[in-house]
Amino acid sequence: MKWVTHESANVDRVACPWLIKRFVDPDAEFFYVPAAEVHAIAERDGAISYDVPNVELGHVDGRCSFESIILKYDLGGDPALAALARVVHAADVKSDLDSSPLGPGLKAIARGFKEMLGTDDHRKIELESPMYDALYRYFQLELDTAR
Repeated sequence: MKWVTHESANVDRVACPWLIKRFVDPDAEFFYVPAAEVHAIAERDGAISYDVPNVELGHVDGRCSFESIILKYDLGGDPALAALARVVHAADVKSDLDSSPLGPGLKAIARGFKEMLGTDDHRKIELESPMYDALYRYFQLELDTAR
């Protein structure tokens, strides 16, 4: 499946590809295009648009796009993924930054990658995906220890 969003990715537009490849569509292809072209390219190429205004997999009802994908693909039964979603939400939604103690750190890391790599969004996914793997594993271990 093809997935499309706007270029110059930051938190959500990097976290979402990690989520999609790991839990929804391991063969997903991601396209980052100018914001004004996302809807037209999605229509033309039969791609799923995410993290742009007026789409199901965007910021809807207080959710960030990462959380909208979890809802759409019924991934909410994984407590470690839910914990990670709270961190992504905090890092991505400015008004909720303090809702997770890890949110500011994730926001800082994502901003650093954005500043270093500009619009090389595929490189951001490549470099940041292991961080999401590590955070997910961290939450799995934390939840196992709590049991």
